Amino acid sequence: MTDEKGWHTRQLQAALRARGAVGWCVDLADCHIDTTASWHGLVIPGFGRELPDAALVRGIAGGSFEQVTKRLGILHALRELGVPVYNDARAIERSVDKSMTSLLLHAAGIPTPATWATESPALAQRLAIREGAKGRSLVLKPLFGSQGKGLERVGDVGGVHHPLPPLDKGFGSLAYLQRFVPPVGEPGFDWRVLVVGGRALTAMRRVSSHWIHNIAQGARAEAAALTPALAELAERAALALGMDYAGVDLVPSASGPAIQVLEVNGVAAWQGLQRVTTFNIARAIVDDLLDRKWAAASEGRQEASAGRA
Repeated sequence: MTDEKGWHTRQLQAALRARGAVGWCVDLADCHIDTTASWHGLVIPGFGRELPDAALVRGIAGGSFEQVTKRLGILHALRELGVPVYNDARAIERSVDKSMTSLLLHAAGIPTPATWATESPALAQRLAIREGAKGRSLVLKPLFGSQGKGLERVGDVGGVHHPLPPLDKGFGSLAYLQRFVPPVGEPGFDWRVLVVGGRALTAMRRVSSHWIHNIAQGARAEAAALTPALAELAERAALALGMDYAGVDLVPSASGPAIQVLEVNGVAAWQGLQRVTTFNIARAIVDDLLDRKWAAASEGRQEASAGRA
């Protein structure tokens, strides 16, 4: 399931072919519900009255609240109809909503920066002033943003107070604020850890002189040792959000916990990580999908069929 074709979809299709499977790219925007069309009521382009054996979510196009609800609804329906969905809609909803990610990480006891999400501009402004008075800054993020786009720092930034900008300009009239974690050295960096099937497989450092460390914003990827501490936190984060595969972003901290989880990406890109990783990431994802998730679903169907017999 993808709204655009490119390097990632080619990698996944090649990995599927290597396993004797065929991967078709389908845009969720092109899927629809038609209860007169088949017993299951879904129309998935290219599948006629049938359903796919599995669905691997690579991208969901943005749209209106109603459009996105329908697209996620297709994924929910596929899971309810017995089709393995990787990651399923529940996991994607938890990770796309950054405030829910932060809440679930906190509830699971996973170190993560202090976080606030509020619709009140007055409360958000007071938070920025309060944190700024203590010499701290907050990162204001679009709730549904990605690739480091649209981030702003408010509060104390280099000894100067930066007030909250208007929340109706790019933030959906909502303030999602996360306490800024200062870099431990120069240049600053964070880690991206890939978790597949509950196991951390590889890591990289994203290094940048800017405080935003996304590859899409100019950071460079460097190979990094997957230490036990990184692996454990990344695996716990993926588990807390119910992820089949996840890109977990972690940052070193000079105060408080030595490593903190910033975000968990449920539709993670891995082109930068692949450049500094020795094994084929798409193959690892496909192997986990087929050997664990699809195999379990097939076994469940066989047991159900035997029970009816």
